[in-house]
Amino acid sequence: MCGIVGYIGTQTATDILLDGLRKLEYRGYDSAGIATLWEGEIQCIRAKGKLYNLQTRLQDHSSPAQIGIGHTRWATHGKPEERNAHPHLNREQGVAVVQNGIIENHRDLRDRLSALGYTFESDTDTETIPHLIAHHLTAIAAETAQPFSPLLEAISRAIQELEGAFAIAVICAAYPDELIIARQQAPLCIGFGQGEFFCASDTTAIANHTQTVLSLENGEIAKLTPLGVEVYNFQGERLRKQPRTLDWNPSQVEKQGFRHFMLKEIHEQPEVMRACLGAYFNGQWLEKATQNQETQNQETQNQEIQNQETQNPLSPVQLRFSDDLYSDLQQVQIVACGTSWHASLVGKYLLEQVAGIPTTVHYASEFRYAPTPLMPHTLTIGVTQSGETADTLAALEMEQERRNHHQGSPQGGDYRPRLLGITNRPESTLAHVLPNVILTPAGVEVGVAATKTFMAQLMAFYALALDLAHHRHHLPSDRLLALVSALHQLPKQMEALLRDQEEPIATLAHEFVDTHDFIFLGRGINFPIALEGALKLKEISYIHAEGYPAGEMKHGPIALLDAKVPVVAIAVPGAVYEKVLSNAQEAKARDARIIGVSTIGREADMFDDLLAVPPVDELVSPLLTVIPLQLLSYYIAALRGLDVDQPRNLAKSVTVE
Repeated sequence: MCGIVGYIGTQTATDILLDGLRKLEYRGYDSAGIATLWEGEIQCIRAKGKLYNLQTRLQDHSSPAQIGIGHTRWATHGKPEERNAHPHLNREQGVAVVQNGIIENHRDLRDRLSALGYTFESDTDTETIPHLIAHHLTAIAAETAQPFSPLLEAISRAIQELEGAFAIAVICAAYPDELIIARQQAPLCIGFGQGEFFCASDTTAIANHTQTVLSLENGEIAKLTPLGVEVYNFQGERLRKQPRTLDWNPSQVEKQGFRHFMLKEIHEQPEVMRACLGAYFNGQWLEKATQNQETQNQETQNQEIQNQETQNPLSPVQLRFSDDLYSDLQQVQIVACGTSWHASLVGKYLLEQVAGIPTTVHYASEFRYAPTPLMPHTLTIGVTQSGETADTLAALEMEQERRNHHQGSPQGGDYRPRLLGITNRPESTLAHVLPNVILTPAGVEVGVAATKTFMAQLMAFYALALDLAHHRHHLPSDRLLALVSALHQLPKQMEALLRDQEEPIATLAHEFVDTHDFIFLGRGINFPIALEGALKLKEISYIHAEGYPAGEMKHGPIALLDAKVPVVAIAVPGAVYEKVLSNAQEAKARDARIIGVSTIGREADMFDDLLAVPPVDELVSPLLTVIPLQLLSYYIAALRGLDVDQPRNLAKSVTVE
């Protein structure tokens, strides 16, 4: 959620820190600040609100300092006011600290440090850290045997007293050539330049300056000096670590002519689809299966279905997981939050209807405190676009621990932890701690409201479900071929949808600028898309919106309907098509304005407004039906004059519980 940037080198630190903080704006924040060190003094400038407020204040406090730390804060402890903004200081010792995460024992630390005479100026948990470091610096100065780096030693002692999840960066007036960083559960990485070094909570903050990075692991602390980088564990042991090269271009985080990042990322979805198809699907299988269908009659095809593994051992999907992950699989449980939770609901439908595996989806924040009873032969999937979502990581860690503890119990059965992650960030914590990961090739997503990463998560679930269906022989080969073929047609259909529907949707949005409530309806595989459509509208336009299974309308929500409450109904020809149309008619009879997300056909005239999607197999329709809802939400929010890319109170990477 919060963002950290640090620099030590030969350039002006303030310029680099500001540039890095701009790249972290997408994470969400309500205040910002920078601390630099020059001629033995810490200069700290902070401001409430957006970065331009901080930049304005910095114009009157220019400094040639070549070391500094910066921060964007999303309020947890203390209101979003300047005194609560980072960096936080111990002025007597000249210690400045920025922190992401939460210090859970901050009240006890604050009481102890206050009793020792330390004065607190903020309401934050973070301010305990510079005072604690200063306290240990004083103690070290009085010791006979001096450590080789008193600042590093003081910070090491301080973090031993911290409980919770945190990432910190520290500078001190007495040690002008040292920038110390440490990680415990919150992301932090180091960037390597020519005679200069960077640190950041996200590689996007430093990608303009270096492509060589090293991610700290939990329980690691590093000292950055003009001469190099030293990494230790919290026990003080020196570690040897190998940097890696970033595989993306900084131009990915530019708007490239679009008004907002969100609109750009909506338009990038066809290419994301192509990237997913290339990453997950086996072109050789599709070619062979198509040839077989063209040359064999139905009887021969049916015979082939009975011997699918012998006749066509190739899988349509190339996820490259070991057989152990799939062997004797009896159920799947998924943990996720927000938009990832909605993607997981589509995943549940696919895993049950395509692969035939019972599946449950849990809010990660709830799963931690009310986990399901342990069942054998279970695959647990964690879904998080950032790979840093604290609740999801904690739920996965808990599940691994309790399954490891249960292995070998008298009950018997296979209770070993089978863990799979789905994330968009290969450098993330999730990607490092889980043995099996599906990386979603969506590229960097700057808009806080997820669009293209949601699309990529859906594709990860389609790939997983089809792979399992192939391994379990759950689908006839002709049906498997039809679904894979339909997925390969989607990029062109998405492009046609964006080309034909964007302008009509932008025009329609004018009629809802002053609307206060929306209802979204869907059934079957499109019910989660109704939830996602409602969430998008809430996130960026601040209009109250709710998503419901269409059949549930008459069990309560129908009481909300009148001429002032538009109803968006997702009605794609298929198993539940007529049912959704009937539910939409019920809403129309209560004077509600009906906006249909559907194909063009004779039934389309029952909608007051039609957001048309190309004809498509119902099972792959969510990949299309979500796009008009994204566009509608975007244009309503833009017309309301809101900050579409950085909605109030929201953050891209939710690293606190």
